Parts: sequence; C-alpha cells; structure tokens
Amino acid sequence: MAVKTYIAAITEALDLALERDENVLVFGEDVGKNGGVFRATDGLNAKYGDERVFNTPLAESGIGGLAIGLTTQEFRPIMEIQFLGFIYEVMDSISGQMARNRFRFHGTKTFPIVIRSPYGGGTHTPEMHADNLEGMLAQQPGIRVVMPSSPADAKGLLLASIESNDPVIFLENLKLYRSIKGEVPEGYYTTPLDKANLVKEGRDLSIITYGGMVPLSMKAAEILEKEGISVEVLDLRTVSPIDIEAIGKTVEKTGRVVVAQEAQRQAGIGANVMSEISERFVMSLNAPIGRVSAPDSIYPFAVAENDWLPQVDDIVKKVKEVLDYD
Repeated sequence: MAVKTYIAAITEALDLALERDENVLVFGEDVGKNGGVFRATDGLNAKYGDERVFNTPLAESGIGGLAIGLTTQEFRPIMEIQFLGFIYEVMDSISGQMARNRFRFHGTKTFPIVIRSPYGGGTHTPEMHADNLEGMLAQQPGIRVVMPSSPADAKGLLLASIESNDPVIFLENLKLYRSIKGEVPEGYYTTPLDKANLVKEGRDLSIITYGGMVPLSMKAAEILEKEGISVEVLDLRTVSPIDIEAIGKTVEKTGRVVVAQEAQRQAGIGANVMSEISERFVMSLNAPIGRVSAPDSIYPFAVAENDWLPQVDDIVKKVKEVLDYD
C-alpha cells in the first residue's frame, strides 16, 4: 500500500468517484482550476473539465440549492463549503430541505449529496475558519455526519459517502490535511458508514473520540502505556448516527471512560456519547465519565489558539483522574 497524506487520500477518492460515475459532479468556491483553497481538488478540473468540476459564486446558499436541484436530474453532487464556519449560510438547504426530502417523498426519491468542508484548529486560521460545528449538524435528523481521522479512512469513508443515497456531511480536519501520513489501499474501496473503529485495544480505560482528537488520543495512550496504563481508543468515525454497539462493547470491557473532543464542552457530540453511556451502560461503569474539550467560549484569535485547544497533556491528566476514582 502507498503512504499518502490525509488530503492526498481525499483527492484520490474524488478522482475515483468522478472516473467511476459520470453523474458525480464536484463544485464549490475555487475548486475548479485553482484546485480549492487547500488543493483538495487539484488537477480534477483539468482531467474532467468545467462541466464536472467547477467553481461557484461566493454564495453558500446557492451552492446548496444547486446541489438539491441536481439530484432531481439523477446527478450525485459533491459540494464544498470552503470552511465549516461558513455553513450557516446554507443551513436552510441542509436542515430544511436535504434532511427532509426522503421523508417528504416517502422514500421514492433519493438525495445523494455530499457536503465536504474543512474544520478544526491548530493552523492559525482567521476568525470563523476553525470552528467545530459537528454538534449542531449532528442534531439534524436525516443527515449523516462523517469525520475521518486517518488517510485510509478519509478515502474509504468519502467513497462510501458518495455512494450513499442519503445526504452526508463529510468533515475534514484542517490540521490533519498534511500533518499525518498513512498507508492507503490502492484503487476503489469503501469503508462502512456508521461504524466506529477500534484504533487501539486496552484494558484499563477507554478513550472515545473522533476526528482530529484521535491522533492526540493515540499519543496520550502511548505516554500512559509507558507508565503501565493500558488505554483503549475508539474512533467513532461517523458522529451521526453514533455506533452504540461499539461504544457499549468498549465500556463493558474497561469500565472507565474518557470522552475527548476538540469542540467546546457545550458543543461537539461528547455530551451525547456520555448521555448514551449513562442511559444504556451505566451498570458497567466503575467511575464517572471523564471529558476533555475546549472551554465554553468563542473560538479565540490565532495568537491564543494553542492555549485554548485541548492537548495531549489534558487527555493524560483526565485519564489518570478517572483511574484514580474509588
């Protein structure tokens, strides 16, 4: 298997989808000849032309409306929202239309729309570019929210999302784009949606996490391993709907849990995971559930970003706190 960056895996998935199905279209702000602000669509316009990979006006609401209309003509649109913080402009299309249309048409019509967007901190972006808004999006019934944490999953989950006949919001961690590399299977393959991935097995405590916090949780687990503490790491991958079965299995195995997210404490999906554990698996817990998150404040300016974001040390500290509970 070839070793690729996170963003290269995404580009490859888009290329394969465009090659496989002529009804797949890619569009958004600057995704054409420019290849996107992060070059995720680099080379695709030259290969497939302006009718398959093209720029849109700087109007997110128009991008969403276009995607909905294209599905009525048998197309499978992949729309890009340049930064997740800009998604408010298209929320009517997402929650008012895309999420409801299968229900409205009694399942007789499909709406295979993929909404790609980068999110997350650690790269010193301007205001409203790094917000973690997955919690808000996960509360929209009828919308699937996918957040890969590795190059292999980025490719496989994106291809699965494009194959889905339901709308999928596919969130790509900005810091991971070029900071991580991993082995990626060659050719076309899909990774199952709605299924968590047990990244690391352990016996003493489970870290349940997703997206950009998975690599940090793995680093924390390595540090703790040197101290004789065996930590299990579960990557949710799809955060709506969450994989209740996988969560229950790890909780029942270790009896102690830390939920880690980059989003603010009141945001993200950590609270939902904790609630489901408390309702379904409370008798398997040997200690209160720990939580690692950003503080409940507006995302700071870049100069304070690293002080505000949760770090590896925060995860290590919280794991020890949960393990010390009697």
